Amino acid sequence: LHEAVVVYDWRAGKPCRSFHGHNKEITKLACFAGSTWIFSASRDKTVLMWDFAGGADPIQTFCRHELVINGVAVSPDGSKLCTGSRDNSMCLWDIETGRCLQKNTISRNLVTHVCWVPGGTSIVQTSEDKTIRVWDSRSWQVMNTFPAKQYIQTHCDISPNCNHLLSSSNGFQGQGCEATLWDLRQPGCKVVEYRGHIQTTACCVFLPPSIGSPALVASASFDSSIKIWDQNSAACLCTLSLDGSGPLVEIARLYNALTPTLREIARLYNALTPTLREIARFYTALTPTLREIARLYNALTPTLREIAPLYTALTPTLREIARLYNALTPTLREIARLYNALTPTLREIARF
Repeated sequence: LHEAVVVYDWRAGKPCRSFHGHNKEITKLACFAGSTWIFSASRDKTVLMWDFAGGADPIQTFCRHELVINGVAVSPDGSKLCTGSRDNSMCLWDIETGRCLQKNTISRNLVTHVCWVPGGTSIVQTSEDKTIRVWDSRSWQVMNTFPAKQYIQTHCDISPNCNHLLSSSNGFQGQGCEATLWDLRQPGCKVVEYRGHIQTTACCVFLPPSIGSPALVASASFDSSIKIWDQNSAACLCTLSLDGSGPLVEIARLYNALTPTLREIARLYNALTPTLREIARFYTALTPTLREIARLYNALTPTLREIAPLYTALTPTLREIARLYNALTPTLREIARLYNALTPTLREIARF
């Protein structure tokens, strides 16, 4: 099964076609938008081209690499194919003829993924040497190299506006495992990192833009989860855990199915943002008052502690006073009555 290309109807959840031709495991797939072409790369060192609307046999074979092919990308005009391999080489092919037009080998450049910049002549590739390289498809030379990361770079993607590059890292127990946003206009400029996976982040993609929603990116990991991130703030907006599924190595196949849900998440996030900001404002405004209350509480605490034993010591005396007061009350009332009765007589005596 790992040697076959199987096309699914994702709405129905059923396979609709399968193609057989490789004799080892398939590593990467690529399609050309607006066509029925499918390209499959394999551990058998070849790339096969299939026509979904055609027959069962491949319509083109690309064979010149010496080791497993891990990267395959189609040029924006559909005339060229780029492939990258663990044999340290990058190849450029003519799709119509299957002829290899260019091959360039760089020491230790064990390619893990390649992607073509939309509408351009540049190609980006990641490598096991932890480096990201940008190639010029016309000269077939490296134009720019991004600073090496701490861990192997497993995947890359280009934003729809071609301004940013996304790469993902190998790792374990939360070390590495991040996706990184780079500015393609300033080679080597790291914008933000997306951290939260606990095992290798195998795939990272930009999600389709939507009016009124923030820019989103998605990452898939060996920890069996997919995370959706705010591209600019690097806030994790959603985690989809697929426990028991094993390592997740690709997210492109979920792209269209997830987009409406992701947009709804983004809409709710935007709707909540003003409320969250208002809460933050009130919290900030209340903080000085809360600090003053805490200060007064701390200042009064020794006094209150001193009063407590005095209150405890005085309690028996106060109870005795209350008892005597209650006992004397009838006598005091009688004295008051006699006083009132004698008052006229005393006043008459005083007059005489």
